[in-house]
Amino acid sequence: MMMETQRLLLREMKPDDFDALFRVLGDPETMWHYPYTFDGQHVRDWIERNGNRYRKDGFGLWAVCLKDTGEMIGDCGLTLQKINGETLPEIGFHIRRDCQRKGYAKEAARAVRDWAFGNTDFPALYSYCKYTNVPSFRTAEAIGMRFACEYPDEINGKTHVSVISREEWQAEMQLLQRKLPESTPETQKDFSMPHSP
Repeated sequence: MMMETQRLLLREMKPDDFDALFRVLGDPETMWHYPYTFDGQHVRDWIERNGNRYRKDGFGLWAVCLKDTGEMIGDCGLTLQKINGETLPEIGFHIRRDCQRKGYAKEAARAVRDWAFGNTDFPALYSYCKYTNVPSFRTAEAIGMRFACEYPDEINGKTHVSVISREEWQAEMQLLQRKLPESTPETQKDFSMPHSP
């Protein structure tokens, strides 16, 4: 599986991604809002866990790579997470510190959102994080999500949840299509809603 955006490629992780991923998940500043910073074994387990997700669920966290160079700068994808007692589809992302504040997380998360609604039957998609992780839930809002709830939990103290429904996503896609000028079939294809295979 591979997704392409204006600047990024999203592909399945592989064991050779260890060094690049360790630069992301092993950075204490990047992982400030996470329960812990990853050591080498945690990173290896992360890659293996997502390989299992690809096989079992058909999705997981994918490697985020710069299109121009192929360099891996983080991960982004769809996983099933326990959120306030329910197992829900969640869009998550981690971007290397020197590549943050450049719109990469938003660009990758938007692509995952469109893929998920086009290739699964989920009625809504979620994103969750520690309530103090403002950049994370602002990224969720930037791809059309809205505040859903906050709830107490042992790990985060309090968890912030964002959500977008399939109907909200469809309305956004239709609005984008209406804003297009009379255009070529190629332009229309760029903004068309993906369909389930």
